[in-house]
This record gives sequence, structure tokens and C-alpha cells, in this order.
Amino acid sequence: MRGRIPMVAYMVAAFLSAVTSVATIIQPQWFELLFDEAPDDGDGSLETIVAVVVAALACVAFSILARREWVGGRLARRTAPETRA
Repeated sequence: MRGRIPMVAYMVAAFLSAVTSVATIIQPQWFELLFDEAPDDGDGSLETIVAVVVAALACVAFSILARREWVGGRLARRTAPETRA
């Protein structure tokens, strides 16, 4: 288990991706409402960038998880005792 990203990190990445994506669709200026700042002059480009970056990070996290499951399955099949029917 040491050296592996815990499952909670993957769930947090998915949750943040969903929240930022939905917030950007519903209210493109959610950053201005939340922090009372307008770094993008209110056009919603910052919010779109945040949503895309968080979604990309979630994709990377899930790719790592999928690879870990795939390699773990291959190792389990390789080390499993052979059974003949």
C-alpha cells in the first residue's frame, strides 16, 4: 500500500471535476461570485480553464487507477495456481 495514491484522492478528483464543470455550466462567473475578484474581467474564461484542468487531472488520476488495476490483475493471474477441470 505504501507509495500508492489512496482511493480517496481519486474520489476527490472526480468530485472536484464534477463540481467545477457543473458550476461553469450553470454560472460561468462562479469564481467572481465566490472570491469577489474578476481576474478574467467577468468573461468566464478563468472558470472554463479551471474546469478543464480539474477534469484533465481527474482523467490522469483515473488512468493511473486503471493501470494499477490492470497490472494487478495480470500479476494475480500470473501467480495464481493452475487448476485443471
